[in-house]
Amino acid sequence: MSGPLGLAVVHMQSIRLVITEERIFKMFLVLGTHLLFLNINLAMMFTLWMKPSFRNTTRYILFAHMLFNDSLHLAMGMLLYTLGALYVLVVRVACAFMVLLSSSTFTNAPLNLAVMSLERYTAICFPLRHSELATTGRTRQAVVLVWALGIVNVLIDVCALFLAGPSFFLSPAVCTLEQLHTAGWQQEKGTALNTLLFVAVAAVLIYTYVAIVMEARSASSSDPRSARRALHTVLLHVLQLGLCLMSFLYVELEALLAKLPPAVFVQLRFVNFFVVLILPRCLSSIIYGLRDEAFRAALWQHFTCRSVRRVGLSTKN
Repeated sequence: MSGPLGLAVVHMQSIRLVITEERIFKMFLVLGTHLLFLNINLAMMFTLWMKPSFRNTTRYILFAHMLFNDSLHLAMGMLLYTLGALYVLVVRVACAFMVLLSSSTFTNAPLNLAVMSLERYTAICFPLRHSELATTGRTRQAVVLVWALGIVNVLIDVCALFLAGPSFFLSPAVCTLEQLHTAGWQQEKGTALNTLLFVAVAAVLIYTYVAIVMEARSASSSDPRSARRALHTVLLHVLQLGLCLMSFLYVELEALLAKLPPAVFVQLRFVNFFVVLILPRCLSSIIYGLRDEAFRAALWQHFTCRSVRRVGLSTKN
């Protein structure tokens, strides 16, 4: 759901405000954070791409998709924030495309976590069939399914808007998800679909965790160390799901902060926006990537080799 981000843009940037040093600082903080973590994600994606063993391993294919999805979400969030902060009006047909990407990537994140947990469940509970069940072809099919499910919510809004008034797409507006809503049922539909999504993902994570716990405690477990590592991975997915859920708290926290004095509300509203909406999505992939020993070693080797090459070039020059 681009909803929390879209709503944040409505609340924070839909009214033309005077450009002050404080607003400039906040803009640089938001955009700088997006750029920093976007570059980190791209570096991790490059590391995965450069190592053939990563490209052909199911768990790393899913990790690469996580990085790609989060990078696209950060890029679209940065674009929407910039347009809103500068009060740039966008033709609704272009806005629909940007919101579609932002909303889909938001929804894809928990779905991808569910697929990653199921892959670990298969590896631990069905080790002899893991290579048969978790093939690269099926993994790519799972990624396509994730995108198909992630796009449904906003695609319904876009279709409903087009059927209601095609000419409405050509009118300019501040680009938010709310600009694509023409009826009250659309907001309720979005809330219901996203609630169902997170409940389903949470159920998958709980099921895989319990199954792996039982397998780890089983006397017949062939590799208890791998089972323990898989447990930690699923717990990490639960943490990542919690970070995704933080975005749903934005509106409730915003309503609570609105009861404070205006001067305090203005400052805390930005803190709420930055901490609840931006940081969780920035940190999720890094937490997962740096925990993986093989990937961490490859990432460190990639950076150190680049540093050595740069030093060598500079000494030759």
